[in-house]
Amino acid sequence: MDKSDIGLIGLAVMGQNLVLNMNDHGYSVAVYNRTAKKVDDFLNGPASGRETITGAHDISSFAQELKIPRKIMLMVKAGEVVDSIIDQLVPFLDKGDIIIDGGNSHFPDTNRRTAELEEKGFLYIGTGVSGGEEGARIGPSIMPGGSLKAWPFVKDILQDISAKTESGEACCEWVGENGAGHYVKMVHNGIEYGDMQLITEAYHLMKSGLGLDAGAMHNVFAQWNKGPLDSYLIEITRDIMAFKDEDGEALVEKILDTAGQKGTGKWTGISALDMGMPVTLIGEAVFSRCLSALKDERVEASKLLKGPEIKFDGNKEEFVEDLEQALLASKIVSYAQGFMLMQEAAKENNWNLNYGGIALMWRGGCIIRSAFLGKIKEAFDNNPNLKNLLLDDYFLKVVENAQEAWRRVVSKAVELGIPAPAMSTALSFFDGYRNDRLPANLLQAQRDYFGAHTYERVDKPRGEFFHTNWTGTGGDVSSSTYNA
Repeated sequence: MDKSDIGLIGLAVMGQNLVLNMNDHGYSVAVYNRTAKKVDDFLNGPASGRETITGAHDISSFAQELKIPRKIMLMVKAGEVVDSIIDQLVPFLDKGDIIIDGGNSHFPDTNRRTAELEEKGFLYIGTGVSGGEEGARIGPSIMPGGSLKAWPFVKDILQDISAKTESGEACCEWVGENGAGHYVKMVHNGIEYGDMQLITEAYHLMKSGLGLDAGAMHNVFAQWNKGPLDSYLIEITRDIMAFKDEDGEALVEKILDTAGQKGTGKWTGISALDMGMPVTLIGEAVFSRCLSALKDERVEASKLLKGPEIKFDGNKEEFVEDLEQALLASKIVSYAQGFMLMQEAAKENNWNLNYGGIALMWRGGCIIRSAFLGKIKEAFDNNPNLKNLLLDDYFLKVVENAQEAWRRVVSKAVELGIPAPAMSTALSFFDGYRNDRLPANLLQAQRDYFGAHTYERVDKPRGEFFHTNWTGTGGDVSSSTYNA
């Protein structure tokens, strides 16, 4: 029997669906799983009747099933499991063989693995795969990076199985060397955290502020999905609002209000802090999930800590229109911050990221896919050196038009005592970014006062640092390191 075009290790639902997707596009696939029964169950179940999908019960047999250079995709849990599988594979590989990690690995791990495997003569790709189970089956967004020499060998397979834009472009393109692909996927997931948090805040304001029920909110989200907010997450929120439990009541209202997370949003926040980038909205989205997890404490606190008794007494339809604008403006800030972070990471890691191409990869298949991303691609196509999405003509006009509504929504949320941390921090970032002078001058004076950290002056050239003996007793010695 002919050898397989590609192999895949890890037959959870994502892995199985990717195999079926590859096979649908004419590729023969060999599969392996640490639990042999999963291989047999897959071959006798979802892959039944597909003669060009073969299974192996050990790594050696699996490696022998593959064409040279071998192309092996890992769909296993990130972390130590990936390293373990690589260690098991290496003795059965030849130089030039390619390992593709399709899990949510942390980009520093991908940097390390790429270097280690290239040193041994192998090639390594760390790729983000977004779109969940459905995307894996019918076409995900795929963000590959790592060993550039590997790309020509896997390009056709990955682009064939990826989602396609309305004009037929593949939502898969080479991102960059080392951990670039997993970094872009990490930021994608961070933006996903932000998008989801913003939508839940809109839901909270409509439910607790306006008193709308799930049916009414279903109609609102359905309407929003016909406009500039058209996206996968708005679409599924529309559907969630309409979903009934067995007793006919809205299921969403019976779900416990504690949110889980797998770490990619946290990684995005940590990376932002490491690079000094103000990715505030994603940070708030992560912390909001952490706060939701304190369910028992919140229940106890709710009996003691009282908020305002004010009820909404305005025009509900007008507020919903304001809310749509606030959500749109906040979403723009979230993406602006995400692209700021990627731009800084590209400088730090010497990656040549194509930001318009990244927006294109996110246009289909992935969780944050939306019509909105087409405008981001246009922005970077018009100006590849664009420093911030807020400075693009289109987004500038959208935010200007939304600004009054955005402020009314955030103000009303504060007045009603309904938390809207992501919308609020988005507005604060906007106000901070548009101000040519912030109160950091006082902050720097404080740092110089207690720690002799020095400061720059507005009436002197940048790069000249000064220290003041604020008390007359501290001496004139300044800190040896200046930290902005």
